[in-house]
Amino acid sequence: MSALGKVVRSGVGRRRVQTLVIGLATMMAVAASVLGGSLIVVSGAPFDDAFAEQHGAHLSVQFDAGKVSAGQLSKSKDAEEVSSAAGPFRTATVTPRAGEAGPGWPMTVVGRPDPGRSVDEVTLLDGRWPTRSGEIVLSAGSSLLPTMGMEIAFPDLPGGPTLTVVGVARSVTQTADAWVVPSQLPALTAPGSGGYQMLYRFTDAGTTAQITAGGRAVTESLPPGSAVGEQSWLTVKKTAERDTALYVPFLIAFGVLGLVMSVLIVGNVVASAVGTGTRRIGVLKAVGFTPAQVVRAYVGQALIPAAVGTALGVLAGHLLAVPVLAETEEVYGASSLAIAPWVDLAVIAGVLCLVAATAWASAWRAGRLRTVDALAVGRTASAGRGRWAARLAGRLPLPQPVALGLARPFARPARALAMGTAILFGSVAVTFTVGMGASLGQVMEARAHDAADVVVPAPPPDFGPRGSGPEKQPRADPVAVAAAIEAATGTGKHYSTAKVRATVSGLTGTVNVIAFTGDASWGGYTMVSGRWIDRPGEAVVPTPFLAATGTRIGDTATLNGLAEPVTVRIVGEVLDPRNDGLQVFTDASTLTAARPDLTEASHHIAVTSGTGVTGYADALNRDLAPLGVTARAGGLDTGSDMVVTLNALSAILTTMLVAVAALGVLNGVLLDTRERVREIGVHKALGMTPRQTVAMVLTSVVVTGLVAGALGVPLGVALHGWVLPAMGDSVGLRLPGSVIAVYHGAEVLPLALGGLLIATLGAFLPAGWAARTRTATALRTE
Repeated sequence: MSALGKVVRSGVGRRRVQTLVIGLATMMAVAASVLGGSLIVVSGAPFDDAFAEQHGAHLSVQFDAGKVSAGQLSKSKDAEEVSSAAGPFRTATVTPRAGEAGPGWPMTVVGRPDPGRSVDEVTLLDGRWPTRSGEIVLSAGSSLLPTMGMEIAFPDLPGGPTLTVVGVARSVTQTADAWVVPSQLPALTAPGSGGYQMLYRFTDAGTTAQITAGGRAVTESLPPGSAVGEQSWLTVKKTAERDTALYVPFLIAFGVLGLVMSVLIVGNVVASAVGTGTRRIGVLKAVGFTPAQVVRAYVGQALIPAAVGTALGVLAGHLLAVPVLAETEEVYGASSLAIAPWVDLAVIAGVLCLVAATAWASAWRAGRLRTVDALAVGRTASAGRGRWAARLAGRLPLPQPVALGLARPFARPARALAMGTAILFGSVAVTFTVGMGASLGQVMEARAHDAADVVVPAPPPDFGPRGSGPEKQPRADPVAVAAAIEAATGTGKHYSTAKVRATVSGLTGTVNVIAFTGDASWGGYTMVSGRWIDRPGEAVVPTPFLAATGTRIGDTATLNGLAEPVTVRIVGEVLDPRNDGLQVFTDASTLTAARPDLTEASHHIAVTSGTGVTGYADALNRDLAPLGVTARAGGLDTGSDMVVTLNALSAILTTMLVAVAALGVLNGVLLDTRERVREIGVHKALGMTPRQTVAMVLTSVVVTGLVAGALGVPLGVALHGWVLPAMGDSVGLRLPGSVIAVYHGAEVLPLALGGLLIATLGAFLPAGWAARTRTATALRTE
């Protein structure tokens, strides 16, 4: 082995603790970078990637089985615009009942012999594809909670069939709520109902006009009126990207924070490790090493543990990415998110180049010193540096070890600044995470629009062709339902909603008009500006509606497409991203003349204090059973799964950033403690106990931790204040102040102390080492 190789090997072996710190810091930095970089990558175009991978259908069309045959539909595959097609598949719209729960929402079931391949390849997430009658695969987005082995009954169908869930799957273009084998469809189809589904891919399908042209091409040879519904992939994409866009700024903020922090910590650790070797560099130069050889030796000493840490970091990053990306799939609705290979290569190259460049710069600066100057460099602070701080701390009514510790950062200001920067980033991450979790909870509550304890959902609408026989049940009377609710014991506040579709002057397409009976101001509708409706003729609308119509609060809007035009005055702006934000909320009496037959109403109830929600719902259901509706505890959609997903992402990423910050502190305190080992020995010889030694080392980071924490909190709040509006702007929403202003006085102080906690965690191990060092050993150390 050459002399240079022996120097590298001995340096790595002799400085075992520093070698370990470099390896651990690099490992954590690489793991955070792999995970952060992957999140940034997958936030780019997840729907497009999933659509291409699963050969999604550009257009799915529902046909009336009574007006067109399977043979006629098969011929539509040869239309000029069609590049490939799948079907016809028999379909049925059914209302399931799972276990002891009440009736579920209507769901579209499609009979397919297999998951498909060339068009709309359904991806199995769990279980298997059904192979015989009596089995069903649920969509991951089904209104029923997909559980393997669960039995789903259809009591409204002849014979009351029961199916067992054998799989969970996802269609990127959302072509069905569930799939069964084709032989199962007859048992799920009521007399006189049912249909066919065709899935098409077109040669050109990038615009709405091209999709429309393709739709005309496949239906022009079919009987008129046979197509009863269709869904374009552009519509699904728009919905998916709108939801995705809400979380992209959040993921990018964490990814960039992790990358910057990793670069900072690794660079600081390597520079500190090389800087403490200045005296040894003088020895090497004295025995004949050239400055270039010195640089290569110290670059090698830094690269060896960094390479090991990088390899372990890539492995750790992949292990962490598996559950995180699985959670992220739920956010994006994608099927198989994975780490891009180029992310690994970029992180490996970037970190190793950073380590090499930092070590080279530090070693080159020391290598250029004259040999005598390098040998003369001491291992303690310059004489007189920090003396004023020590004198000031000595005058304080504090124990002497604590006073010595508090003055220490002023003796090594550059090192204290490096540690403070690490703590600062960790404090920013913690503050940002706490605020993001609180804000996301409020956003999801606002999206759910349901603060009710008990909900009676509206009767399901008619889906597709239905027969006119006895199997078609009459619609529930909302007046009778409201009367039953009012008469129930424990009913507190109560309102009902009904939805109709209308057009608005100057706006293309239709909007949802939500009409309220009763006071709905308590129902979870979060106002951005203005006020809630309190009289007929008034309306509140979401931000996208104002932007699309060019209106503002105080203006009027005319609702068309009803029995007669209805003019409403906009009095408030509400947070609501549903239906692209094209909704109008008004009082039901506003539509009395234009739409007197509002029957499909949902009812929302707040029970009185001391009333049990479950018992109330059970008692109410006994009164509602003859009316054909069922009460449920809680709101219709709280979005809790999404909140859990994003909070899990926040917690994992923040934990990693805090760990990296603590390693930066560990490195700085370790170097400082080793430099002061002789001084510590003197203190011990004069009577300092191990507990006092631990106190002295821990208090040496108190000032740095408090200052960094105090600075990190406002920076974290500022980052939160930038990311939250950006998340809203990405989907065309203005977020109310209640969603952004989530930091309160009671929370700010604990967050500011987070910097002190990070500093203490990093200093704990060096403090223990200093306390265990024998006095004689410390005094002999040069």
